[in-house]
Amino acid sequence: MTSTLISDYIALTKPRITWLILISTAVGFFFGIPHIRPGQFYTVLFHLIVGTALIASGTAALNQWWERDSDRFMARTASRPLPTGKIPPTNALLFGVLLSSLGYLQLWLGCNFLTANLALFTLVTYLFCYTPLKRRLPLSTTVGAIPGAMPPLIGFAGAHGSLTAEAWALYAILFVWQFPHFYAIAWMYRDEYAQAGIRMLPVVEPDGNSTANRILYTSLLMIPTSLLPTMLAMTGALYTATAVLFGALLLYCAIRLYRSRTRENARGVLLASVVYLPVLYAMLIFAPR
Repeated sequence: MTSTLISDYIALTKPRITWLILISTAVGFFFGIPHIRPGQFYTVLFHLIVGTALIASGTAALNQWWERDSDRFMARTASRPLPTGKIPPTNALLFGVLLSSLGYLQLWLGCNFLTANLALFTLVTYLFCYTPLKRRLPLSTTVGAIPGAMPPLIGFAGAHGSLTAEAWALYAILFVWQFPHFYAIAWMYRDEYAQAGIRMLPVVEPDGNSTANRILYTSLLMIPTSLLPTMLAMTGALYTATAVLFGALLLYCAIRLYRSRTRENARGVLLASVVYLPVLYAMLIFAPR
């Protein structure tokens, strides 16, 4: 297998998205650490990270296989391995199934049954609920946020073996964060989505009123949601102050877009959301409690 072909298969796994998934999984794992049996820390962490990477990569490959026709119509996806014909669809399908199956087995045997099934739930809802709904209803963004917020639950379950209020607080943060992030993307690329037949909210309602409203409301909701770990005594004052500060920054960018629906302001929301989540995660782990 040539290095170019290897690169094409790696591209099928969407490495940047998989990396974000692994970070979110690791945050969940961090809060479940006290419940790991003595001497099992590194073993469980290894199986959790590798298993999650495999099933996330497999899901990404299967998603690209499913959307290979519509990807041809969008500039930011037209160069992917399937629209360009670099990888045959059957190969991509088998590759995705293999990675997903290996990931599920590793999470089951190396962590626990709950962790494996949470990952399987993520795959099923992402591929069979969110992906086909994108071509039918703008509700797809809400549906997609359900599997999109699963990584912290997977990480927490891998360490803890069950789900508690702390796990669901982490889920809530990632769930709400997706709305300003992905609605901003949808606004920026609404013409491409329309050409590909994907019915995102800015495509269905091109005046942008509903999109701007939802970005504003969910950015506002992000502030109290981000304080759930504080309410559950998962972290301390430094995290709280940072969450409020960066939540206010995200809200400020959302207000700018609400007042003036330009691509530049949508990009501002996107960039603020991209900065916001890693900062919040860093504070959750490193800020003193």
